[in-house]
Amino acid sequence: MASQSAGPAPRSEPQRRRRADAQRNYDQLVAAAKDVFHDHGVDAPLDDIARRAGVGNATMYRHFPTRRELIIAVYSEEVAELCARSRSLLAEDPPGDALFAWLRDFIAHVAAKRELALSITDDRTGQRSALFDRWHQSMHTAASALLTRAQSAGAVRADLNASELLALANGIALTTTDATQAERLIVLVRQGTDTRSTPADGLR
Repeated sequence: MASQSAGPAPRSEPQRRRRADAQRNYDQLVAAAKDVFHDHGVDAPLDDIARRAGVGNATMYRHFPTRRELIIAVYSEEVAELCARSRSLLAEDPPGDALFAWLRDFIAHVAAKRELALSITDDRTGQRSALFDRWHQSMHTAASALLTRAQSAGAVRADLNASELLALANGIALTTTDATQAERLIVLVRQGTDTRSTPADGLR
């Protein structure tokens, strides 16, 4: 009688532990890189990152063979945190306040992380463009959800779209020199998008 083929053997405890250890090392390296890049810039020595993460250089290079891959992982984590913030704000009231709280976070993200994003070099496969398209789409989706909720509540003009709002916020992030000026401009944007305001000539 032919023997039945057995399914794949369950992973042993040491295998599961190795996978958990690898994930922990990865997370520690990304967290350490975020701190080091913030404190010393994207050209900071990679050895400092491994040291702060509490792992050896060999472990770091196993996860991130190049600086570029580490930068991508860090920036991807920054975008994920920004988008997670938008989801948490969807449960907060008033909807207009929630929208503009996230826009303040977006402005802070662009101002603080621009150097990190620009340091991601292109490659022959076009990975950089694909990554930025995905990140931009994630942030657009986050803004759209908050904007739609605020518009449904009558807090923001119905003729505004997420791309316009992000363009205004991006402009604030790239042109302001201090937090006070940025706050004044975001207040002006809010006043201009309030449902009680009148569309400017040519925008009706």
